[in-house]
Amino acid sequence: MLNRLDLRGRGTDVADHLPRPAIAGAGPTEIVAGILARVRAEGDAAVLELTETLDGVRLDQLRVAETELDAAVDGLTPDLRAAMEAAIANIEAFHQHQLRPAHDVEQPGMRIRAYQRPVGRVGLYVPGGRAEYPSTVLMTAVPARVAGVEQIVLCVPPSRELGAVVPSVLAAARLAGVDAVYAVGGAQAIGAMAYGTASIEAVDVIAGPGNIYVALAKQQVAGQVGVAAAFAGPSEVVVVADRTAVPAYAAIDVMLQAEHGPDGLAWLVTWDEAVADAVCEAGEKLLADAPRADDIRSTLAEGGYVALVDDRAAALAVVDAIAPEHLELQVEDAETMAADVHNAGAIFCGNFAPASIGDYLAGPSHVLPTYGSARFSSALTVGDFMKDHHVVTITEEGLRHLGPHVMALADQEGLAAHGDSVRLRMAGSGHRSGGDLA
Repeated sequence: MLNRLDLRGRGTDVADHLPRPAIAGAGPTEIVAGILARVRAEGDAAVLELTETLDGVRLDQLRVAETELDAAVDGLTPDLRAAMEAAIANIEAFHQHQLRPAHDVEQPGMRIRAYQRPVGRVGLYVPGGRAEYPSTVLMTAVPARVAGVEQIVLCVPPSRELGAVVPSVLAAARLAGVDAVYAVGGAQAIGAMAYGTASIEAVDVIAGPGNIYVALAKQQVAGQVGVAAAFAGPSEVVVVADRTAVPAYAAIDVMLQAEHGPDGLAWLVTWDEAVADAVCEAGEKLLADAPRADDIRSTLAEGGYVALVDDRAAALAVVDAIAPEHLELQVEDAETMAADVHNAGAIFCGNFAPASIGDYLAGPSHVLPTYGSARFSSALTVGDFMKDHHVVTITEEGLRHLGPHVMALADQEGLAAHGDSVRLRMAGSGHRSGGDLA
């Protein structure tokens, strides 16, 4: 089921011996650049043509009618609606704690007021194609709503079979408070949200995961528009297991991320060869009955590994080198081990904490860094939809206290006007009242 990699005898010196995929070659990068250029130049016409060519769906308009969203909610089964509402409640509760109240920082004669303000318009991207992802709607829209974003729009590819966006995604959008849904996917959706078209107004921030073309498109429009979180590309998991792990649990958790399709990574890391054998054996049995067995086998053939290491310290070295999107610690004293992990998007501890709990219901967003970007970034948060502002107020007393330092630094840098802006005020400060900060 997994490609075996024997790292025993190397201790923690493992980083240079781990296979890691390149993000993309010149081909995908150039394809994405061409799509973005067309969307920027041709607007809706390019988006509609690309949707027909790439998704196999001919549309008369990009925006999904409000009546379709209402009908999708009405069509939910009681169980699915209850699950969505439970997820919304958990996501909202978790992200409320990320809001920071305004605060003042004071020094003699100076006050700095610091506060957050949401961006005005956010564009969310939700993948389609091989599966439907109402959970991703919730995991992106609810944090944006908690942040206080005024307008939330969503782009999602239409289903080739239905010729429209799948109802579960539309229902999730309505329940999560999305303002408008557009039936467009791929790099063309990112371009439309970044540059704007006749149908889709340009946004301030884009968030949401996608395939390699979507992830590259977000990289290429960054700067034109804010791009939330890190490189949210194809799915990844690392499962660390010892003799306390249940082989079938470890096996299914390796499989569950591979289920998403091509370009993903799925690792089992252990210092016990018997555990590796047992997990692989359990995986073969589970694959025999898996509905997406072909997708899973294809992903694991290219990106599935079992790494045999010397000990827990070596396992941690592998984890930090991979910097996985999802990390599962099915080991004794998992929380202690988690405290020593430096690079991971989300960490799940123990035999009863599969990454699927985080994918759907735990509360933190499941939009996580991939391709090693967990070395420097984190899950999607409320902060991705907000700007930090600060307001500086200084009295005459404050200027007299701080001004000499400003002049010294400005003179050193050769910026005379910077220094003079203080000198002039200090020389003429007796002519005007300084006011106060009360």
